[in-house]
Amino acid sequence: MAELNTLTATELARRIDAGAVTAEAIVRDHLARIDERDADVLAWSHLAREAALERARVLDRGPRQGLLHGIPIGVKDIIDSWDQPTTYGSPIYKTHQPLADAATVALAKGEGAILLGKTVTTEFANRHPGVTKNPHNPAHTPGGSSSGSAAAVADFQVVLATGTQTGGSVIRPAAFCGVVGYKPTYGHFAPAGMKANTEWLDTIGAYARSVEDIALLRAALMAMPYRPVAPLDKPPRIAVCFTHHKAELSAEGTEAVQEAAARLAKAGASVSEIELPPPVRDMTEGQRTLSAFDGPRAHADEARRFPHLLSESLKNDKLAAGAKIDYATWVAARKLGETGRAAVDAMFGAFDAILTAPAPGEAPLGLEATGKATFNLLWTYLWMPCITLPFTRGPTGLPLGIQLVGRQHEDAALLDVAAWARRALS
Repeated sequence: MAELNTLTATELARRIDAGAVTAEAIVRDHLARIDERDADVLAWSHLAREAALERARVLDRGPRQGLLHGIPIGVKDIIDSWDQPTTYGSPIYKTHQPLADAATVALAKGEGAILLGKTVTTEFANRHPGVTKNPHNPAHTPGGSSSGSAAAVADFQVVLATGTQTGGSVIRPAAFCGVVGYKPTYGHFAPAGMKANTEWLDTIGAYARSVEDIALLRAALMAMPYRPVAPLDKPPRIAVCFTHHKAELSAEGTEAVQEAAARLAKAGASVSEIELPPPVRDMTEGQRTLSAFDGPRAHADEARRFPHLLSESLKNDKLAAGAKIDYATWVAARKLGETGRAAVDAMFGAFDAILTAPAPGEAPLGLEATGKATFNLLWTYLWMPCITLPFTRGPTGLPLGIQLVGRQHEDAALLDVAAWARRALS
């Protein structure tokens, strides 16, 4: 029988329901994998070994608590947990213990999830990298800022994990590590208890190794009835979009999108290429404006009391840049978002999902940076749901993914298309 840490959450839930496995056995298999591998991957900022085992034993005594009963999860260390440290990736908070769980943590626990530990984040979910390495090749970045969550799921150290995205911090690490990454429509996962970066962009997301698992976790984190992924009545209409940043794609990144489009067409999808409307061409810069503007405000206390404990990249790239942006520029960026969202939403009558790249190519060599978010910023700014699917391998053998983007608030439909696409691509 396969080791339990290699199974999906939906399969584990079925086995628990059937009495074939216990939550304690599931946790022990995941801990064994962590013991075997995490010295090389460094995905965890805190591991709650004994607490997770005790929680599993309590769950095994019954009754069933909910959708995630007995399922281990990892939580990005930018999200509060009352029973585990929350450091936000900063030495300022190395002993920080919140008084309450974040909304997503509380909801997951309420559905029976076992919080295995906190996963490494970059400093305040910005650019300064943490210690995590790509599980496929430790010389390469796992992406950021949700580096630990993506790496832990990819390396079979945990079956589900949460991340956050202000620019590209869920989708890009999923592509680099070869897992399924989901950024919902803005605001769908409650942000209460997440350390804020840019409140008009910050979005909590999720990692898994199957689309079906994303649907399960989504229901739990939204406190709504579980809707499994549904089969499509007919093959989807797919719009291929390289965006106005196509020149920044590597050869392998371009080929991955083209090959995916060809395979989806062969499977019956209607595939066409689109250009985004004019307002969207300015939105990458608009996203950067919004993100930078909030920097001096979101980190005002840290910058005032602990400037010596902030990285130079945060001080220079975010705080200094944000201090130069005036009110009128910020308002213009906010209004541009509203215009762009309306323009793209109006296009969706002609297709069901957009196929695009999740990153320029493979995970870059080196751990000093987490890779470019160019192919994520736009969709984050548009508040649209996005999902990364593992697809192929690049020239050095590292994962290459594709990204599907859905219509705002139609996340369930996007997951249906993604599940169809993953079967077609495999």
